[in-house]
Amino acid sequence: MSVAASDTPNTTLAKPRQRKKMLLLLALVVALAAVTYGVYWFIYERHYEYTDDAYVDANIVQLTSQVAGTVVAIAANETDYVRAGEPLVRLDATNARVALDEAEAQLAQTVREVSTVYADNSSLASAISQRHAQQVQASSDLASAQMDLQRRLKLVGSGAVSQEEVQHAQTALANARSQLAGATAQLNAAQDQLRANQVLTAGTDVRTQPKVLAAAVKVRQAWLDLKRGAILAPIDGYVGKRSVQLGQRIAIGAPLLTIVPLRQVWVSANFKEAQLRDMRIGQPVQLTSDAYGGKVDYRGHVIGMGAGTGAAFALLPAQNATGNWIKVVQRIPVRIGLDASQVGKYPLRVGMSMEATVNVADIYGAVLASAVTPARISAQTAVYDTTDRSIDSLINRIISTNRISKSPAAG
Repeated sequence: MSVAASDTPNTTLAKPRQRKKMLLLLALVVALAAVTYGVYWFIYERHYEYTDDAYVDANIVQLTSQVAGTVVAIAANETDYVRAGEPLVRLDATNARVALDEAEAQLAQTVREVSTVYADNSSLASAISQRHAQQVQASSDLASAQMDLQRRLKLVGSGAVSQEEVQHAQTALANARSQLAGATAQLNAAQDQLRANQVLTAGTDVRTQPKVLAAAVKVRQAWLDLKRGAILAPIDGYVGKRSVQLGQRIAIGAPLLTIVPLRQVWVSANFKEAQLRDMRIGQPVQLTSDAYGGKVDYRGHVIGMGAGTGAAFALLPAQNATGNWIKVVQRIPVRIGLDASQVGKYPLRVGMSMEATVNVADIYGAVLASAVTPARISAQTAVYDTTDRSIDSLINRIISTNRISKSPAAG
């Protein structure tokens, strides 16, 4: 009994010592962990900014019509891949063909009328010469009639000339004056007509005459309207949403379907304001997609940062000047470019969720993009180029066929 009694105090004293040792050990572990994390943060983690508020983005191109018409054929459905220049929607061409025929007929009529004007210049010059000769003859006849009347007036008092002869001479003088006035009027009319024709033809020929050019423009416009009845894909991509249907009557500019170039996507990552402190253009980015998980690490780089927060460009922006204002941490969209080879191997879709980690160790890059040079073009298509020479051949053929004669330009 004495031995058991002596061991009890020692056991009681040992328990606090063990507790202190455990607490001290725990404190050392916590301190070591804190130091380790501090070293890890200072060396590695402070150079990275992470967000899971990131989504795949791309240009969503709306296919619209340049002319009004009724849809008679559709060559693409949703999820189809289309190439630039392929006809995707075709409109009824009946009205466009009628308008082109009418424009061609008007051009032919205009060419004939203008050719007549050029041909009239020569005939008017000859007519002016004839009218001038007639005027000279009428003037000579008038002078002769005046002299004849004066002679008879001198002889009428002596009785050598009767009063009837004097009246005949006066009548002849009146006729001569009338003929001179008529010849002069005809000469002036021919000269006025020639001047009017010269105004219409000066410095031009039939092909470059303004009326012919205006009629040719109408032919070209009608031809373009006929050609634009086939609505072409402006870019390569996948059909995202098709709203057009057969038999639908569409207006100019009506959206028909959307095309998404999935090989030219980027990521829009929304970082908090404080995360942009050391973020610069050109910094490398590591991204993962929810679709592929950690199996695929996308390589990217910062292309640029948004000009404002998402709330600033919202349909109903926040009214921060009101009295019931509550501060909310804002996010700025950061545009991240992707490696095209990776996107081709592991394709992404618009709107897919992404996680982005930006390496902000290099802080010597630009915060804002530099000025865009005038020669820079971010996107371009050539499918609407109308340099087809067939319309020029058509116009030249109409002009050549309907010209009355080859008339040189009137000076």
